[in-house]
Amino acid sequence: MRRRNYCCLIAVAMAVLLFIMFMCGAISSHTSVASRSHADFRVSGRALYKLDVSWPKKPELFSGQVFAAAVNHLQGLVYVAQRGENIPKVLVFSTDGDFLQAWNTSTLEMPHGMFLANASGDPSVWITDVGTGPYGHTVKQYSPSGKLLQVLGSPGKAGSSLSPLQFDQPAEIFIHSSGEIYIVDGDGGMNNRLIKLSRDLQVLWMHGEKGQGLAQFYIPHSVAVDSYQRVWVADRGNKRIQVFNSVTGDWLGSWGSCFKDDAPYSVRFTPDQKYMVVAQLNANQITLLEAPPVGIIGQCQVISTIQLAEDIKPHLVDLDLKNADLYVAEIGASQAQKFIRL
Repeated sequence: MRRRNYCCLIAVAMAVLLFIMFMCGAISSHTSVASRSHADFRVSGRALYKLDVSWPKKPELFSGQVFAAAVNHLQGLVYVAQRGENIPKVLVFSTDGDFLQAWNTSTLEMPHGMFLANASGDPSVWITDVGTGPYGHTVKQYSPSGKLLQVLGSPGKAGSSLSPLQFDQPAEIFIHSSGEIYIVDGDGGMNNRLIKLSRDLQVLWMHGEKGQGLAQFYIPHSVAVDSYQRVWVADRGNKRIQVFNSVTGDWLGSWGSCFKDDAPYSVRFTPDQKYMVVAQLNANQITLLEAPPVGIIGQCQVISTIQLAEDIKPHLVDLDLKNADLYVAEIGASQAQKFIRL
């Protein structure tokens, strides 16, 4: 009888041990799959970038939907904009991945686009705000520590006026080293415009018609200026990139053949101007195109594609102008990732 009870106790202990091992294995497996879903990627074409899995060092600090990133290459800082209730709208990291600061400003509702201006002088961070509350429909300039310096547009009022200047869900801003400002407006609102402003905020030229024709837009979503006086606009709704002369505003060309499956959401150039980096949100991929030399637009040519895991949803990107490292703001994954230039 005593031997039978002893055997029963051993059997029960073994069953409990097997159950614990099973549960630990299941938890471990689930954790690794969840982790891989955000880190997995594959490259087709020329391998130009690799993922830095150690950046940032505390990814758990991302607490909302990540919409944009901006890099100060001289100070080694990365600004990340996120949306959500009762969370800091901007997180600041070092390019090594250390968390440095959070902006808890109440003046920012729904950040969309972001740009770091004048890195070599008096740097500032520009953010487009597509919120519908009292601070929305504006473009804001902040100090590196998050102090509001300037507001473009009519806070809380969507509009199309150029005097006074108004926006309706402005998507992104690009500020040239000359101080001239390029704004694409808007992200699904009443406006479909590309506006160029002088450094003292005077309208120099504009394209503002909705449509599919030359120099017309449907949800212009991102803008960048290259070294050859050309302005490149991600014309998201029309699944193309349009090109303009930065001085005159004249239409120069259009790229559409590379975006039949998914629209371009973001446009940026590598520091050497050899490649254009394009985010395609619904395809979950980053596409690198050959950037044409001066005087030539031609047809787009894909050099490399970084295919991200499903539902990562890359939105806008920025590059470190010192070493060409790439930072990707990802809505679906609620994170920003760093890719190192090879």
